[in-house]
Amino acid sequence: MNFSILITFIGAVAQIFTWIVIASSLLSFFLPPYHPVREALDRIVDPFLAPIRRVVPIAGTLDFSPLILIIAVQFLSGVLINILRSL
Repeated sequence: MNFSILITFIGAVAQIFTWIVIASSLLSFFLPPYHPVREALDRIVDPFLAPIRRVVPIAGTLDFSPLILIIAVQFLSGVLINILRSL
């Protein structure tokens, strides 16, 4: 079977979600917490960051949970794409 459309979709969703996490992290430095754009991005990203934040403590003022989430998303999308390519 040819799963090229599904492979493309998974790759695109992973890239879009990665950029949303990056945007949310960067905007947290510049926008107040109740800004509408930041609230919208946080509603998308926070459900995925919350479990990571429970496991990984914040190191001083640095929060590594967005980086861990990006690595996890890229890893999982790569695994899924490789599985689909092998079928």
